[in-house]
Amino acid sequence: MLSKLNGKTRLFLTVGYPIGQVKSPADITDAFEARGINAVQVPVEVLPEGIDTFFKGLHSATNLDGMVITVPYKFVGSNICKTLTPRAARLGAANVIRRNSDRSWHGDMTDGLGFCNAIREAGSVIDGQRALLIGAGGAGSAIGLALLDEGVAELNIYDIDPTRSDKLSSLLASDYDGVSVVSNSDPIGFDIIAHATPTGMKSKDPLPLDVGQLANDMHVGDVVTEPEISPLIKAAKERGCRTNTGIEMFDGHREIIVDFLLHQEKR
Repeated sequence: MLSKLNGKTRLFLTVGYPIGQVKSPADITDAFEARGINAVQVPVEVLPEGIDTFFKGLHSATNLDGMVITVPYKFVGSNICKTLTPRAARLGAANVIRRNSDRSWHGDMTDGLGFCNAIREAGSVIDGQRALLIGAGGAGSAIGLALLDEGVAELNIYDIDPTRSDKLSSLLASDYDGVSVVSNSDPIGFDIIAHATPTGMKSKDPLPLDVGQLANDMHVGDVVTEPEISPLIKAAKERGCRTNTGIEMFDGHREIIVDFLLHQEKR
């Protein structure tokens, strides 16, 4: 693709901090090329103190058509949008945004779709299961909503910051049954464990739960993309669990993201 870049190439960004762990720029650029679109996805690392100024400065970039928003800016991503899909509006978070006809932004939140697709790809069932969600940030919020939409019998939420757990529980419990907050990440009794925090990206990070309590009939999913096999997933595999990695989660909604960026959603 680089050899084909020219003045007509449309620009898309992946924005986050840090950014080194993301895999989407190459995958999305390849998807553009496969569809015959002259476009490129470029990673941009933006310091938190500069993110508002950064987004404001993009308004005048007339060849910039969309962005993938990653950690920790998914809530900020929704705030700059004039319009949002229903799920993004409910969560107040967006992981992908594109231009409206008036050059304002329209946002969606697809992380939960990717996570649920990865669960099914691993051969696990979602409907009727008891789920433990660890992490109530942007990705965790989307995963919790998607699990409820896919029919989990219970969604139990744990975040190291209890105010985030309570906020997400209140948001989801207004429309869904079986939503509650738990005081720790004990996985005993759950069918699906969804880990939605950055813990595991650094070599010195602790495990997000006691892996000795994992059983081989559980599904354990992680949002971490680097390392590809996080310490949690490695331990879960060793105990016979079905698993999905963060990369498999991304694979589960890559085409959904590309469809959205290109205004080609399946109806």
